Amino acid sequence: MTPTNRLRIHHIQAFSQVNGPGTRTVIWTQGCTINCPGCFNPETHSLTAGKWISTHTIARKILDRQNKIEGITISGGEPLLQLAELAHLLRQIKCQASHLSIIVFSGYAWPHIQSLPGVEPLLEQVDVLIAGPFVQSLRAAQHLAGSSNKTFHFLTNRYRASNFFSIPPAEVIIDANGNLQFSGIDPLQWK
Repeated sequence: MTPTNRLRIHHIQAFSQVNGPGTRTVIWTQGCTINCPGCFNPETHSLTAGKWISTHTIARKILDRQNKIEGITISGGEPLLQLAELAHLLRQIKCQASHLSIIVFSGYAWPHIQSLPGVEPLLEQVDVLIAGPFVQSLRAAQHLAGSSNKTFHFLTNRYRASNFFSIPPAEVIIDANGNLQFSGIDPLQWK
């Protein structure tokens, strides 16, 4: 599968403290067909909303701040709907900033992810993949798990489960225009 040079993006947050260990840049992809009941990011579900951004532009923004962040977190929407494009972006970043860690959230269960054609190039770039749909009746909202059915897959030795125990559940970010951005595994506590 040949990737395009762009991703459909919902939002990019330059600096976050609640989307993984350390200070991270967070990329929310646009588009999700899973539609978990109770999802706190329903605005990311539309397959036609968001904006197209070139992988080169995204990589450049991340590389420009690489000395101020520990890594990047990819969320959504469902990031794996743009599998080849995402793998292409992560390769660009890792080639120039191999010290940055990469965490990816997916609403797909781990066995399904492993069966996706062309998933290997993506997984080669990822340190931690958090898998599974949000299940409202199993809501946990802690340690980066929205619900207790989520599974953590440590694909490198960069992190251990204990690295996720002290991550705050939510944050409120005020942008340059005074707009509020709610982020984290439990942003609804602030709304």
